[in-house]
Amino acid sequence: MRVVLAEDLFLLRDGLTHLLQAHGFEIVAAVESGPELLRALVERHPDVAVVDVRLPPTFTDEGLQAALAARRAIPGLPVLILSQHVEQLYARELLADGTGAIGYLLKDRVFNAEQFVDAVRRVASGGTVMDPEVIAKLLASNAVHKPLGKLTPREHEVLTLMAEGRSNAAIAARLYISEGAVGKHTASIFTKFDLAPSEDDNRRVLAVLAYLNDR
Repeated sequence: MRVVLAEDLFLLRDGLTHLLQAHGFEIVAAVESGPELLRALVERHPDVAVVDVRLPPTFTDEGLQAALAARRAIPGLPVLILSQHVEQLYARELLADGTGAIGYLLKDRVFNAEQFVDAVRRVASGGTVMDPEVIAKLLASNAVHKPLGKLTPREHEVLTLMAEGRSNAAIAARLYISEGAVGKHTASIFTKFDLAPSEDDNRRVLAVLAYLNDR
């Protein structure tokens, strides 16, 4: 599995490189700045990118911005964000395109190699991995309730596949139902989650966050 790694601290970058190599990953690029990251992602098309949020030259959100730009150029490019902070706006934007294959972990809450490697593999395979603290902060800003018990078995199946980043068409194909039926189930989920239409909030993102937070 081919990996592009972005981390400005040499010791951490070198440590992550050796850790991933020890678990069978191929590091095709290990970079330390936002421009280098974007170039590596677009040119190398890795199976997954492991990205620190704050990279040179500005040390603000260079890594996250490069990852978002790369996903616009390569839809569905798997990206696992590592950060010391919860950047709510960009975490929401990563989730919003609905293609899945994203993760957001806080560095001080990764407690062992197995947890980290499993997260990298899950994101590379199209899954969604979010640190509970990230989810909690995103949900708190929107006061989303999580009445998963009110969902029908079919609605729960739809939401589970939605959390894996699947489109309505992909969900319909997986469940052998029409896209129209998926749309009706999705609308029902939004209603049960009290997610009214809004220009500011992506209801699909909030529903997925609620699902992940209640697992």
